[in-house]
Amino acid sequence: MSKKRVLSCIQPTGQIHLGNYFGAVKNWVDIQDKYECVYGVVDLHAMTMPYNPKDLKENTLQMITDLLACGIDPDKSVLFIQSMVPQHTELTWIFNCVTSYGELSRMTQFKDKSEQLASKSKKTVVSTGLFTYPVLQAADILVYNANYVPVGKDQEQHLELTRNIAVRFNNQFGEFFNEPEPLFTEIPKLMSLADPTKKMSKSLGEKHYIGVFDDEAVTRKKIRSAVTDTGETQGNEMSAGVANLITLLKACGKNNAVEDFTNAFHSGELKYKDLKDATADAVLELTTPFKQKKTELLNDRAYLDKLIREHAGKARAMAEKTLEKVKKLTGIYS
Repeated sequence: MSKKRVLSCIQPTGQIHLGNYFGAVKNWVDIQDKYECVYGVVDLHAMTMPYNPKDLKENTLQMITDLLACGIDPDKSVLFIQSMVPQHTELTWIFNCVTSYGELSRMTQFKDKSEQLASKSKKTVVSTGLFTYPVLQAADILVYNANYVPVGKDQEQHLELTRNIAVRFNNQFGEFFNEPEPLFTEIPKLMSLADPTKKMSKSLGEKHYIGVFDDEAVTRKKIRSAVTDTGETQGNEMSAGVANLITLLKACGKNNAVEDFTNAFHSGELKYKDLKDATADAVLELTTPFKQKKTELLNDRAYLDKLIREHAGKARAMAEKTLEKVKKLTGIYS
């Protein structure tokens, strides 16, 4: 039997941090043998918010490099840049014509990001692209007729829209698209090092996250400075900061250390320095091979460029098969 196809994408937002890695990338790496995996860096989505063109191009290349360094295997998976596969935008227009205004107006991320833009400046334009990007997201998935999409709970609404678009298209033009199903995985929720009540995020500032490719000194400094005891706990309840370090230690696969430090906490013998040192050691053990691989990739830019173009070609070939059928079904001359 042929493998089921998985499609998952990530925006080129700069360096991957540990929240990104454990929240998505690690799962991408783990499922490569089980599924036919198609992964994309969606630079067109990054254009829906104010951006710098030079940064977008550099961040896109960096994201491709980082994903390869973290274990995406180009011999097992297709790894493409969205703008190099024009079938995404072509299918988006067709889907725009079967998607209702009401559906898009109910998307929570549009409301949230619109308010975010408005709060920054009254002169900032809320683009049509921001409003319709869930349709492009649906095209990203359905242009490969994917069976599964790895998602977090916050992305269920967008996947449901994708399924609705597939059903409406099939009802109107004939059965063709799969109704992609969510592929849920257990994701460790990593919080900010400086404020463990908030999710780890680069938007909060440098001290709030650990970059996968941070050097050793920076990694150790960030973890050594992590908030531990906030004074808000009661009784023998573990503080959010300590729990966050334990979660990070567990995410790195150090289950024996997790048990030891948890027992030490409940017995009142936990030393924060020991916990932070062990966590830093675990993170560096995980990330050092990634950094070495990234250096190798950046030292061979000819190989990297060749790989990017080859995989864009593979993605275009897959997507074009979908477009050829869609054009026949929808009456578009081709």
